[in-house]
Amino acid sequence: MPSRPPRPSRPRLRRFDPARSARALLAEADAWVEVVRRLADHHRAAELLDAPSGLTGWRIRDLLAHVVMGMEEVPARLAEPRPERAEMDLLGWIGATAGAAATVDELARADAETAAATPPGALVERFRAARQRLAEAVAAEPAERPVPTRYAPMSLGDRVVTRIVELVVHGDDLQRALAAHSERQSEGEGREAPHGAPPPQAVAALPAALPAEFPHDRQALATVVRLFADALAASAPGGAVEVRVPPFAVVQCVEGPRHTRGTPPNVVETDPLTWLRLATGRTRWVEAVGAAAVTASGERSDLAPHLPLMG
Repeated sequence: MPSRPPRPSRPRLRRFDPARSARALLAEADAWVEVVRRLADHHRAAELLDAPSGLTGWRIRDLLAHVVMGMEEVPARLAEPRPERAEMDLLGWIGATAGAAATVDELARADAETAAATPPGALVERFRAARQRLAEAVAAEPAERPVPTRYAPMSLGDRVVTRIVELVVHGDDLQRALAAHSERQSEGEGREAPHGAPPPQAVAALPAALPAEFPHDRQALATVVRLFADALAASAPGGAVEVRVPPFAVVQCVEGPRHTRGTPPNVVETDPLTWLRLATGRTRWVEAVGAAAVTASGERSDLAPHLPLMG
């Protein structure tokens, strides 16, 4: 009787260099400070802050409250009693996020209620202060230092990577929310114009002072793409499918015949932002394939059963 082929071994998560991660985190935080400053300076800032964020039940104001809370969390946790050891790694954190959505939502809403009465300029100062305290906290402690979290203690180096994930993913959320609001405004004001053409003042009223794309730090974006690619390879181990997210990541995953040379029979390729949206459930697999944001070839290339990766 022929023996069964061995089950694929679970890939090891790549190691993220702590110094590079710390620089990427602060660079992404700088991007947030600048975008929030430009948002606060906009002549329709109050309207933009109260616009839907694209996340169920959250306004843009709620999203900003959640982001700045995440920046403030690392220094606050480092001030707590030091755990004996780190008990959770990055893959464990990704899995734990699925059950924490309700708690995160409650905390963000509570903070947003307080922030609702905060002038936009004060919101900018809160982001700046959070960024400064974050830089000081990360510089003061070694990367292996255990840090308490709401799930389990993690090393500071891993916690820094989780904060990069938060800033990058929510930076994309913010950009999409602002674009959607601009589109709604343009369509609404355009319907009132003769022949359905938006009048010049409608175009001028859009948040043109904001960047056309969120100015992600390249290393921060690469870190998140690679982490999610490794998480997919760990959750669906194998070598039947090659997933490419140029220019940052290539991994093999899914059980089945392993590719050894030449063109792989099952290939998935997409861009970094689409990959983030798939990994976090912002975009469904069928939607991304239908919109040609993903190319998938081969009978095993359907990744829908393996996505999203985190809640």
